[in-house]
Amino acid sequence: MNVLTIASFFFFTGIVAIISWRKVRRQKTDTLNGLFLANRSLGFLFVGGGLLFTNINTATIIGENELTYTNNMTVMAWGVTSVFAMLLVSEFIMPIYLRTGISTTPDYLEARYDRTTKKIVSVIFLVSYIINLLPTVLYSGAVAFNGLFHFSERFRTSYWTTIWILIWVMGAIGCLYSILGGLKAIAVSDTLLGLGLFAGGLALPFLGLKYLGDGDAAQGLHILLSSDTSHLNSIGTAADPIPFSTLFTGMLLVNLYYWGTEQYIVQQVLASKDLVSCQKGIAVAALGKLISPLLLNVPGLIAVHLFRHLPNATEAFPKMISLVSPPFISGYIAAIIFGAAFTTFNAGLNSSSTLFILNIYKPWLEKKGQQPPEAALIRTAKRFEIAVCLVAMCIAPFIIFAKKGFYTYIQTVNGFFNVPVFTILFIGFVTKKVPPIAAKTGLIFFITAYASLQLLVDTQIHFLHLLFILFILTSALMLAIGRLYPMATPYRQKVNNLVDIQPWKHRHVYAVILLILMLLLFLIFSRAGLAR
Repeated sequence: MNVLTIASFFFFTGIVAIISWRKVRRQKTDTLNGLFLANRSLGFLFVGGGLLFTNINTATIIGENELTYTNNMTVMAWGVTSVFAMLLVSEFIMPIYLRTGISTTPDYLEARYDRTTKKIVSVIFLVSYIINLLPTVLYSGAVAFNGLFHFSERFRTSYWTTIWILIWVMGAIGCLYSILGGLKAIAVSDTLLGLGLFAGGLALPFLGLKYLGDGDAAQGLHILLSSDTSHLNSIGTAADPIPFSTLFTGMLLVNLYYWGTEQYIVQQVLASKDLVSCQKGIAVAALGKLISPLLLNVPGLIAVHLFRHLPNATEAFPKMISLVSPPFISGYIAAIIFGAAFTTFNAGLNSSSTLFILNIYKPWLEKKGQQPPEAALIRTAKRFEIAVCLVAMCIAPFIIFAKKGFYTYIQTVNGFFNVPVFTILFIGFVTKKVPPIAAKTGLIFFITAYASLQLLVDTQIHFLHLLFILFILTSALMLAIGRLYPMATPYRQKVNNLVDIQPWKHRHVYAVILLILMLLLFLIFSRAGLAR
């Protein structure tokens, strides 16, 4: 373990911590609005940075590079096609959220359907965060750190024990950061780390190519482009983890859910100071997603030529960094990965307590006739975050036993939670008379059917296609219920905007530019481009 690497890691981590502290020390987090929504004061750079780096976490970095290493560039589609979904969300969904003044996604479902639907979806979100999001972020962070610093070898502990220790250390630090700083601290650190991500994303492929070419980056690039070119292909067949056809079915739905419904993502946008900042921030994050393959996929391509047989493909990314980077740069990349783990983990914790306090605990107290002071609710929120953190830390180590690859595991498990919620939200957007019973029936049908098809029946159909089929069937079921038992009074959206909702006038120009860049990326990484 190089001393310069350790010093570099603490230097860059310290810079982010100090700047974040200076930015938020005057920010009040002694109110629910301050703790959960940064007093709705975030500008577009903080919104964009929060969105991007909350999304690009260690699970994404480790998982996508693993699939690129073991298969090809088809996994790039998760991030690149999300640009299209983000632009749709920016144009059609976020104006609705800001216009209605909601604090959580389930708030809209309460307005559109009823309070019970809101509670059910809040519970679904919480379960998703506790058993999937938070554990996977901790596990991938632990894998990355062990690969970078070789803790298991240095301290002569088993891999399993090392992962356990790292998970608990990271979980404890992340929980403390979230409790003390709130969403404002998360957004500030996200923005700083997002800038670092771009710099690291440019530096790491260069260092990898230079090592591959024995000191000549151009020679390394020649090797990358002239051998094992099948790895360069992003247009997947039925045999690939991401067949190209899934981009137009389940992947589109998952991305629409993620950017337009997922609480820990949407919460970054709900904290915008106005709709212009919201839409500009989403555009910044979309640009970041187009640059992100430099960090999420290209290192996996280089690792193909450096490590022919890895017993644990999850370690492809950290082992490559450790091999090709000078000590100072290794510490810098380690700081970026450290931040990537914490930003998503902290955002997940903050959103978990937001959902619990605002949608479950506070309404329960009010139903009992109690009006708790905000100070008491904040204390409860922080205690809840500690409890959620402990559960996630207990689950995280067991992800090591996941089959079909780490990243595929994440997306498959997400299917139990994401598209079912998006389905009822979508029907709520496009209809006015579909009743609350249709939303509840739709959720039960979708989750039960998906669980049966994943756990009991081997359909040989890709899980993203299954999600799309179930989306169609569930939508038809809800529309049929709405036809038979329509709401007596059609839903009317109530305006309660707490910020300016005048849209960004240049959004369509930037949307066209971003979409053209998205298509060019697929063309470059195809058999008509680099993979020919």
